[in-house]
Amino acid sequence: MTHSFDLQGKVAVVTGGAVRVGRALTLALAEAGCDVLIHYGRSADAAAETRADAAAFGVTAHTFSADLADAAAVERIIPAAVTHFGRVDILINSAAIFPEEDTFNGTDVALWDALFNINLRAPFMLSRAFAAQISAEGQGRVVAINDSRVQQAATDHFVYRFTKRSLWQMTEMLALELAPRITVNGVALGAILPPPGEDVSYLQRIAETRIPLQRHGNPTSVTDTVLYLLRQDFVTGVTIPIDGGEFL
Repeated sequence: MTHSFDLQGKVAVVTGGAVRVGRALTLALAEAGCDVLIHYGRSADAAAETRADAAAFGVTAHTFSADLADAAAVERIIPAAVTHFGRVDILINSAAIFPEEDTFNGTDVALWDALFNINLRAPFMLSRAFAAQISAEGQGRVVAINDSRVQQAATDHFVYRFTKRSLWQMTEMLALELAPRITVNGVALGAILPPPGEDVSYLQRIAETRIPLQRHGNPTSVTDTVLYLLRQDFVTGVTIPIDGGEFL
């Protein structure tokens, strides 16, 4: 039996939805006709701007601040969306931290906990709360924003890699756990946006030296793929690398 998933009129929660790829996803969902709850941590001004830009598509957009390192704060996100909209149909787990000091010798217990709490525990808790509020007749979609680099072992960003590789496996496990009413997929990003403080030349250098396609991506590469996964009825448990072949 085919279950269509028309995005028009659906309700989406996007964590980290005010900045960078999260903002692009928020606006793509709004343009597709979804009402959106834009979660943010400290980016209040960016969240307000993203809310206004999303609302310009004629949908309803709300912002909600929560520290994803705080389990009690995470528990408030899905209920807040249900209060605003009555239900949630789509969960995009986009928020993550990527600290430079995350090395084998440089990671202390506090940083370890922050990485696991934000990058892994929060998506787990949100996915569970999301699934619990889907009605017996309803359908849902979960998409995790991952990192293509974790396909290969390396020692940079040591604990970050643990969390993202675990998120990759959790995507597969949740796909089994939440079938048949909820699909769970992911996208794993490569050179999409330059790091803070860098410009597009940073991506061009990577493209020329490391990417088989000899070009870098952009947020549209991500949003097009996520919208495809949301609309798909017969795809679950997959994480699609969007990296130009960099990590093959």
